[in-house]
Amino acid sequence: MANDIESRITKFYAKHDPQITINAAPGHFAAGASHTNFYIDITRIKVRVSEAKEAAKALREQLQNHVYTVDTIVCLDGTELLGGFLADELERSNFQMTNKHETMYVVTPEENSVHQFMFRQNNRLAIEGKYVLLLVDNISTGGTERRAMECIRYYGGLNVGIAAIFSTMNKVDKKEVYSLFTPDDIPGYQSYPAQECPMCAKKIPVDAIVNGYGYAKL
Repeated sequence: MANDIESRITKFYAKHDPQITINAAPGHFAAGASHTNFYIDITRIKVRVSEAKEAAKALREQLQNHVYTVDTIVCLDGTELLGGFLADELERSNFQMTNKHETMYVVTPEENSVHQFMFRQNNRLAIEGKYVLLLVDNISTGGTERRAMECIRYYGGLNVGIAAIFSTMNKVDKKEVYSLFTPDDIPGYQSYPAQECPMCAKKIPVDAIVNGYGYAKL
C-alpha cells in the first residue's frame, strides 16, 4: 500500500531557478519545538550532485554583495555535499579569505550528550579567528542555529551569516539568513510553537515526527 504522506507530496520550484526543487506534503508534523502543516523534504538538494551544484550557485548569488569574506563553511543537518560545492562557488567568485592556504574549510561540528555543538582539536583551527558561514537545511524556530552560532563564537570564529535551503526566518539573532525557499513558496505553509499548535487544539493527530533527515510516522 502506498505511503499516505508520499501520496500527498507536491514538487515546488525555486523562483529564480526551476532546476532547484523541494517536495512538500500537507498534514500535521512535529519538528522539534515547532509544529507545521507541511512536511518539507529537501533530500534531493543534499544528496544529488546536479541539484547541489545548482543550489550552490543560487546561494552564491544571494551571498554576493552582502557577505564579502568567508574562510569556513560550517555544515549542519547533512549539508556537506552542498557545502563543498558552495565553497567552490565562493572561491571561484573571488570571495575574500584570510586563510593562509587560500582555500576554504568545510567542517561539521559534533553534538555532545547535552546537545551542545563542539569541534575536536584537529578542526578548531578552521574556526578560530575565521570568518564563518553557517549552512543549514531548514530553519523553523532558529534554536539549532543559535546553538551553532554559540559554538562558533566559543571557538573564536566570527559568524558572517546563515545560508539555508528553506527558512521561515529572515534573521536569527540579527544574523541575516540567505535561503533558497521561504514559506511564500509553499502556499498555505504555517509553523507554530508546539504549545500553540491549532491542530493539536483541534485534536488532529500528528502524522509524523520530522527533521532534516526525513520523517518517522507515529
